[in-house]
Amino acid sequence: MRVICAVLLSLLPLPLLAAQPMSAEEFERYVLGKTLYFGYDGSAYGVEEYLPDRQVRWSFLDGKCKDGFWYEEAGMICFVYDDQPAPQCWSFFREGGGLRAIFENDPENTVLYEARQDDAPMMCLGPEVGV
Repeated sequence: MRVICAVLLSLLPLPLLAAQPMSAEEFERYVLGKTLYFGYDGSAYGVEEYLPDRQVRWSFLDGKCKDGFWYEEAGMICFVYDDQPAPQCWSFFREGGGLRAIFENDPENTVLYEARQDDAPMMCLGPEVGV
């Protein structure tokens, strides 16, 4: 019987066997107070600091920071930043020692992974001032 069950499970499409996305509560417990560095396709991609009250600060590792907030909608974690009012929604999964994030607004489904985390705030440069 176990062999039959194993064979039947192997025939299921992979999405049915995939882990469930994190809920807002699970996501908040994992990220609150942390600074997470994300990678994409083997390269550094960006960093986000997760602050109280679901506030965030994002940077593409260039010292320019965007403030925003996150919320849960339809099982996804959506971010809105000061300079971009359209929500950017992601599905987050716990994998190994970190997170995997799938960008749900993108038909190509960009996938980021947690490269490392830190308790220290991220570096943001001050406003650009000209002469």
